[in-house]
Amino acid sequence: MFFGLSVKGTVDAAMIRSMAARPIVFAMANPDQEITPEEVRAVRSDAIIATGRSDYPNQVNNVLGFPYIFRGALDVRASINDAMKIAAAEALAKLAREDVPDEVAAAYSGQRLTYGPDYIIPAPFDPRLIWAVPAAVAKAAMDSGVARKAIHDMAAYQRSLRARLDPIAAGLEMIFAKVRANPRRVVFAEGEEEKTIRAALQFAYSGYGTPVLIGREDRIKATMAAIGLNSTDLLEIHNARLSRDNQRYTDLLYARRQRDGMLYRDCQRQVNQDRNVFAACMVACGDADAMVSGVTRNSFDVLNEVTRVIELRVGSVMFGLTVLLGRERPLLLADTLVHETPSPAQLADIAIQAAAKAREFGLTPRVALLSYANFGNPTGPDCERVRKAVALLRERQSDFEFDGEMSPDVALDARLMRQLYPFCRLSGPANILIMPGLNSANITAKLLPHLGGGTVVGPLLMGLERPVQIVNIGATVSDLVNLAALAAHDALR
Repeated sequence: MFFGLSVKGTVDAAMIRSMAARPIVFAMANPDQEITPEEVRAVRSDAIIATGRSDYPNQVNNVLGFPYIFRGALDVRASINDAMKIAAAEALAKLAREDVPDEVAAAYSGQRLTYGPDYIIPAPFDPRLIWAVPAAVAKAAMDSGVARKAIHDMAAYQRSLRARLDPIAAGLEMIFAKVRANPRRVVFAEGEEEKTIRAALQFAYSGYGTPVLIGREDRIKATMAAIGLNSTDLLEIHNARLSRDNQRYTDLLYARRQRDGMLYRDCQRQVNQDRNVFAACMVACGDADAMVSGVTRNSFDVLNEVTRVIELRVGSVMFGLTVLLGRERPLLLADTLVHETPSPAQLADIAIQAAAKAREFGLTPRVALLSYANFGNPTGPDCERVRKAVALLRERQSDFEFDGEMSPDVALDARLMRQLYPFCRLSGPANILIMPGLNSANITAKLLPHLGGGTVVGPLLMGLERPVQIVNIGATVSDLVNLAALAAHDALR
């Protein structure tokens, strides 16, 4: 091994050539190394190389250690000792062997890093550093007797660290804690996809339950091997074509769709070949608690396939609820998925169900039914549709704050609301926006995060008799895990 803290040119090709098999070369001189990675590779293709520069693999950077060592030490009121430094190094080594988050791949122009000669040290952009390293340091401080303050719940401590970086973790932690206490079986329908496999493993690592992948086992294992993952111990794999439950699932689908023009053989083919139908049948038959899909298909197509099997919950309306976690407060938008032009009754039902969901999130619902008009000015058929929905909510004596029709600036600005419309029944800015149509709802939900408006979760699919969630095409691993956990939470009811 060579570890250099010297000057450019200290090491030459002949010296590298003379080293034993798989030499380790840490050329740390900066900005010009003792020998460049290109020079090492020219004579030793088996070398493991690290530098202090960000334009080469395996950057040794102070930011990987010092901030997080200090964070762990401060949180237990400890002076830093060797045991704490070793714990930090071991935490970094462990992270390098785990699946790399999408945020890191994005920082490296989409390059997927996997453990090997060019990736033995986590990247400085890795969001896991903030909770993995301080927790290891704090534990080492306690174990070595230098901590003056104990951390009794290390998992809770890690979650609090994660929440400092991830607004989703902070906003939905109450729900995720319930799922960890009551783990569920969740089907990941697109089980052969790399992103789905990584999300399923993260779901299991997070303690949310058992992930069930739909796909061919050989394809799943080949995909895992390609990204440096080998063990399937935490996964349950089902091949739709070879499943022993196909007869039961076909009978279920046929019973539900025989009067919709589907023959028995049509149902049989869909169960055998359509992974969303198969996954929905698993959930409908009680073989799994919930499902998540949508990575490779348009959300509306997935919804069409799933609803062949899983029907509406009695007394409910199906709709999409998008959660926007802004810097100041969370905001819920509906309907962002299903109804192109909802009727007054549908708008009222959506408002009632959205308010109930907000309470599950720990929010006191304040519902604004949106329009381009404010309380009758100007008038128009679309405005009238929203006004009728408000009237229906009054007739039903809904037990939450609501009002409309109103424009979004009035709904979200309490000062403007009080100044111009002192009669408005909302006691503060709305936290639930009922949109007048799918166009405005879907566009708003997809536009805001790209304008720096916060982090989006969903849309959450509401109103089905069994828990199903559909991510958007292009969803990240974190998106999949979050919606799978929310589906698992729905299964607790």
